[in-house]
Amino acid sequence: MQRNLLVSLIGGATAVVAVGGVGTYLLSGTESTTGLDHPVLDAKVDGHEALEGSIVAARTEGKYHPLPWVGSEVSKVRCPDLKAAAGTKVTCTGKGDGGKSVSIPVTVVKASDSAVTWKFER
Repeated sequence: MQRNLLVSLIGGATAVVAVGGVGTYLLSGTESTTGLDHPVLDAKVDGHEALEGSIVAARTEGKYHPLPWVGSEVSKVRCPDLKAAAGTKVTCTGKGDGGKSVSIPVTVVKASDSAVTWKFER
């Protein structure tokens, strides 16, 4: 009976850790896909469609520190407009712990006429 209890406890603990790991992975993603077809969005960079920097900044700030054990807190993120062309790189800035300045590299992974997939680095 003690052996069954021990196996059940170990199995339960393993399941909790696995679910926590999957949840952390899903919440800590740094990639986003954002549509370009919204009528309010009209950013251009070098004559190309672009994603407004304010959208990139808000999404980055929200995803930078999704859980206490993932990343560190960042606030006041500012980003330039992000050209909708694969390989485009920009650097966003923000304030980290204690007001320290933080640089956040952002790269366009892929782009189409209707959406941009981009990611940031922690």
